[in-house]
Amino acid sequence: MKDSFHKVIHVKEDSIAYELGIQPGDKLISINNQSIEDALDYHFFVDDDYLEVLILKDNGEEWLLEIEKDYNEGLGIEFENDLMDEYKSCSNKCIFCFIDQLPKGMRDTLYFKDDDSRLSFLQGNYITLTNMKDKDVDRLIKYHLSPINISIHSMNMELRKKMLNNRFADRLIAYMKKFYDAGITMNGQIVLCKGINDGKELDYSIDKLREFIPHMQSVSVVPVGLSKYRNGLYELESFTKEDANQVLDIIHKWQDIIYEEKGTHFIHAGDEFYLMAEKPIPDENNYDGYLQLENGVGMSRLLIDEFELCYNEIGTNDQLEKNISIVTGILAYDMIRAMVEKLNKKFPKVKVNIYPIINNFFGHNITVSGLLTGKDIIEQLQDKELGDKLLLPCNVLRSGEETLLDDVTITDIENTLQVNVAVVKSTGQDFIRNILG
Repeated sequence: MKDSFHKVIHVKEDSIAYELGIQPGDKLISINNQSIEDALDYHFFVDDDYLEVLILKDNGEEWLLEIEKDYNEGLGIEFENDLMDEYKSCSNKCIFCFIDQLPKGMRDTLYFKDDDSRLSFLQGNYITLTNMKDKDVDRLIKYHLSPINISIHSMNMELRKKMLNNRFADRLIAYMKKFYDAGITMNGQIVLCKGINDGKELDYSIDKLREFIPHMQSVSVVPVGLSKYRNGLYELESFTKEDANQVLDIIHKWQDIIYEEKGTHFIHAGDEFYLMAEKPIPDENNYDGYLQLENGVGMSRLLIDEFELCYNEIGTNDQLEKNISIVTGILAYDMIRAMVEKLNKKFPKVKVNIYPIINNFFGHNITVSGLLTGKDIIEQLQDKELGDKLLLPCNVLRSGEETLLDDVTITDIENTLQVNVAVVKSTGQDFIRNILG
């Protein structure tokens, strides 16, 4: 049986916990006489406006703290594990899993497959529901946790079992109905595989999923990512420009139908499909409030609109001189180039070298910037004109770190290429600010 306490590693200044003298190293034992199993328990109990919090101090003393606060106000405590429990691993063997396509020798943490419902609530991760039982679903409903982000992939349950290689994958519909009946907000994701769950299967899935509106508020459709390390894995093909156009035709057809019926576009294609199809990115109102930005849905439109807004607010300066470089993935090159060319109309002496990096590490089928490695960036820029500064998109870095997927750091890139590196946030304003200084 695991310990019934949770170690505090950080206390935010000026928080309730800080004012009460809770310190790193202290241990949380209970809230309102309830033991805390994990982060779900903690977030549920800590919301109350009156708490009795039992703390075990580092010196062995027990403090019972009576706290009156605003409802939903936090205590300002961070624990050594975000979940306050062990992470649940994935029990599937999906035919499209990108982790199975990683080369050997990378950091151990990159090979861990999580499929934890608590991370869906806390961090927005997508879960398959295959490793959950009725009691787990009932617990989420009891705490009314929203949104729950679900990896759907297909509403044909026989096909879903095949795609996930899991005989329990057909529990999906029953669990989604329980969430729907309880009023739990859901988002869905479909990783689209050519010749598997596209075409008529995609049509069928969208038709079935719209029955869960309004509690299923959005569904994204994103293309499978295929690295060069697929020996022994299920044979899958990359989408072509023609394929991407066919996918968009299906999605746009259903957007029109569902918007007429429900007033929401509901089903959304990942930006990659528009860029592959060489079709314009839809307007902002098509994205229903950008519900799936983290899935790459609407990110390009948001960037373009923010760029335009900032561009229209700045004046012209034909004396400002700059010489900088930008790294991008192959797929977004034309979009980045168009923004730079427009910026040059107001700042003609600002020289921007745009370098689309070919992904030799994972393979040429991978064309997004988020999977670029430091080694590829260094090798392909070694003999290029870089100017005074090199701009990298923030999605090349692991969250909260200055390290790329292959453990190359920003400092490594600066030292090797002898150039200052700036990391650009995924906003149009930051894009312009880093170019113009």
